[in-house]
Amino acid sequence: MNGITAGNRIETIEIETRPSPSHTVIWLHGLGADGNDFVPIVDELSLPKLGIRFIFPHAPMMPVTINGGFVMRAWYDILDAGLNTRTEDAKGVHASQRMIAAILDKEVARGVPASRVVLAGFSQGGAMALHTGLRYPGRLAGLMALSAYLPLTSTLARERHGANQQTPIFMAHGTMDDVVPLSLAASSRAHLEQAGYRPDWHEYPIMHSVCEEELADIGAWLTRVLL
Repeated sequence: MNGITAGNRIETIEIETRPSPSHTVIWLHGLGADGNDFVPIVDELSLPKLGIRFIFPHAPMMPVTINGGFVMRAWYDILDAGLNTRTEDAKGVHASQRMIAAILDKEVARGVPASRVVLAGFSQGGAMALHTGLRYPGRLAGLMALSAYLPLTSTLARERHGANQQTPIFMAHGTMDDVVPLSLAASSRAHLEQAGYRPDWHEYPIMHSVCEEELADIGAWLTRVLL
């Protein structure tokens, strides 16, 4: 099932495990991929027999600086491969935040309370899941960031919303990741802990990818936060 969010024209793929789902998982893809990237995981998570709507949005098309200005799907521009905080695309991050928040708002309007919605993502999508979720005014069921990091750390203190101060956060990373360094993810985890959050941290002996053990842990975590 394909859909378009109201007002901002973000295209999505939707999969419902049962008619009239009572829960939602919004899963954001990484740089250069699209919403199809994680569709296959729906059948691999061994989730309980809940009615769950999985939403896989397609990020906008934009030129990406580190890729020579090549136009691809991206949630924001990447200006240098080191993901330096001094060169972050704050304007792009905030623009995507608004688009993702509109998807969350749409789910609430469809009858799924924010407390039954998980916002998840991989790599750049995971960064946006953390950024958006911590600022969202409705208490979410959980936030998941896979092979990702926390962008715009300097603005979190003034922009975060208290509604998600206690929201469960799942962070997972490969120890051999050569795209988003483990050290960057670990510093993001430390920043979150210093801000009073309690991320559930997992490491796997993999590169910038997802493995079977990780999928099993994701399925167990989703089961806990959705039930």
